[in-house]
Amino acid sequence: MHRLANFDVSRQFLSPRSKIAAQVVFGAMCAAAMVGLRSLVDVWAPVSGPFALIYPTILLATLYGHWRAGVVAFTITFFWAWFFILPPSRSFLFADLTDPARVVLNAACALIVLVFAEAFRRAAHATMDEIRERADRRLTLLAELEHRTKNNFALVASMLELQKRRIPQRELHAPLDDAVGRVRTFADAYSALALEQSDNPDVAMKPYLEYLLDRIEGSSLPPSVRLFREIDQATLTPDEAVAIGLYLNEAVANACKYAFPDDRTGTIAVFFHVRGDTWRFTIEDDGVGADAFTDPGGGLGSQLLAAFAAQAQATHHAGPVLNGFRTEMRKEDQSELA
Repeated sequence: MHRLANFDVSRQFLSPRSKIAAQVVFGAMCAAAMVGLRSLVDVWAPVSGPFALIYPTILLATLYGHWRAGVVAFTITFFWAWFFILPPSRSFLFADLTDPARVVLNAACALIVLVFAEAFRRAAHATMDEIRERADRRLTLLAELEHRTKNNFALVASMLELQKRRIPQRELHAPLDDAVGRVRTFADAYSALALEQSDNPDVAMKPYLEYLLDRIEGSSLPPSVRLFREIDQATLTPDEAVAIGLYLNEAVANACKYAFPDDRTGTIAVFFHVRGDTWRFTIEDDGVGADAFTDPGGGLGSQLLAAFAAQAQATHHAGPVLNGFRTEMRKEDQSELA
């Protein structure tokens, strides 16, 4: 219905002449359709309501083809109905003394429909243009905000790096390295989100996650660890996409840090599966199993994973599996839960 409301036969043409030609042709096509329909009606109800079908024809022609299409449709259909339908047939003469007033009244009413249809069309299109302009402005502001957010994260990471260099105690560098890594993770998630934005406000998850995984594989993954991925095609809201991106970075970072000690070889598998309104995001490794859950940072990694899941309105689950460790975030169908 939204597309039908925005339909305009001349929008795809660039030059004024081609636009006018398209509108005239559309008006003639509407008139031809009315003539064909009227011919079918005459099979069982001849000469009844000679001008009845003119009104919807003019309305449709004007709404979707501008006033020129409406004028063309009015001219063709009105005089066709007068000549062929109004008695006597095939004549512009009048069989009844009341017919002249009848013809004038119908012509005036048809023109009123044309005028109001054109006024409504212009008002509707002006409103839609205003809405699009506001939406474009908001998207521009949102993109600027996300760009500044990414830059702020990068600035915070740089400040933490500088602070680390000023601290002589080596044992204090590890917590700062973790903080820098997490801040850069936030920046990467917002950067990837900006790359995937289009006219559609939702985020295509497959290219978004592929981008993040390529970044992780190229910069953070140890040479002894292989990254496997299986990602379904789906679109989610930006809030969900950012939460999943942050969840991915944190879970993979934990796996790299704890699951493969002493340059142990292994695989980290990332799955994003969608079924209807439900989805499941899983990071699984074949490392040392329950030992991967050891978090010397006081459980901060686990708390972050739970917080990211909550941001996506999903549930977080983590624990050992047969051949390693699994971290998972699930979004259930809310209608089924209700």
